[in-house]
Amino acid sequence: MLLAQRIKKIPLRICVTGTRGKSSVVRLIASSLREAGVRVLAKTTGTLPVLIFPDGQEKEIERRGNPSLLEGKKVLKIAAMHQVKALVTELMSIQPEYGFAESIQMIKPGILVITNVGLDHLAQMGSTKMEIARSLAVAIPPRGAVIIPQEELHPLFLDAAERMKSKIIPVTKDTYQELLKSLKKTLPYEFEENLRLALAVSDFMSLKKESALEGISQAQPDFGRLKIWKVKAGVPPRDFHLVSAFAANDPLSTQKAMSKIEEKIPLERKRMIGLLNLRPDRGDRTLQWAEALKNRYFQLFDRWVFIGGHALVLKKRLRSLREARISVMKEKSPPAIMAKLAAMEEGEIVLVGLGNMAGAGRELVKYWERIGKPYDL
Repeated sequence: MLLAQRIKKIPLRICVTGTRGKSSVVRLIASSLREAGVRVLAKTTGTLPVLIFPDGQEKEIERRGNPSLLEGKKVLKIAAMHQVKALVTELMSIQPEYGFAESIQMIKPGILVITNVGLDHLAQMGSTKMEIARSLAVAIPPRGAVIIPQEELHPLFLDAAERMKSKIIPVTKDTYQELLKSLKKTLPYEFEENLRLALAVSDFMSLKKESALEGISQAQPDFGRLKIWKVKAGVPPRDFHLVSAFAANDPLSTQKAMSKIEEKIPLERKRMIGLLNLRPDRGDRTLQWAEALKNRYFQLFDRWVFIGGHALVLKKRLRSLREARISVMKEKSPPAIMAKLAAMEEGEIVLVGLGNMAGAGRELVKYWERIGKPYDL
């Protein structure tokens, strides 16, 4: 009863689900609504779980123990307390039954945004794109709108939307091309599909284009987004490009990130080091990386350095790649990691953090933000 009362006080509820880009899309949508004068609360659950209040101020969500669906109830309570007209939230559920409970039974969104369908959380969501699409489709609300990139429109989504009497709104790659040109200047590291989805939501909401563009361009980036810094390191000091692509997690998403990196950094005459951070509780991702490296997906790299759980195991799995330069690093502090990396190669180095943001990844990004200068495009 109390939950229903809170939901009634929040007329616009937007949920964002998918494999990658959820936190960024939440931020882009919330910022466009804020610029349009809509009082909005937003919540991300990615690298750092964060509440974004109507004035744009952010507060990290403090968790005791593992994430819980009950967090959604707390967010609805906070949204009602702040008398917001809109709530934009990232769905945190992985298992299908929890996704149904979080979306359909708890938040009851009018708009669901599906960012993409990728191979991640394989143990909970399935090992094929069809199984993962099925897991995501359970969040489709009754009589709502589902906004999704055209290239990710799996038939399962169409079937689920028809059953729920919801409307599918596909966003094609050539939609908003002119608007995207201006956004890419202010948000050079943002992925185009995320921007398209945010623009599609603003269109569906009938927001003025000028207002939506201004809001999206002012969106504060997520901690886990693709970032690049420059710094001098080593003895004698030499130029480093430090790249955080930790949050991409899986090899296919990382390939997309690498394409953007190649657009931004002139790689000629630079040594490339892939710093792969592995989570001990995510064996499925480690296996994905093993397969990708065996198949030589990332031939740009001159050297690989593995840190975190499974590092030794992964190196042993790749022992047949005799031409590959692979090291395992036991150092844990960012300064110690950087000192050892600087001693491995000569000349200019592009150091790309990959794999996972958790643990060493997060600490390295914080350290790079302190020592590095944001790369001037």
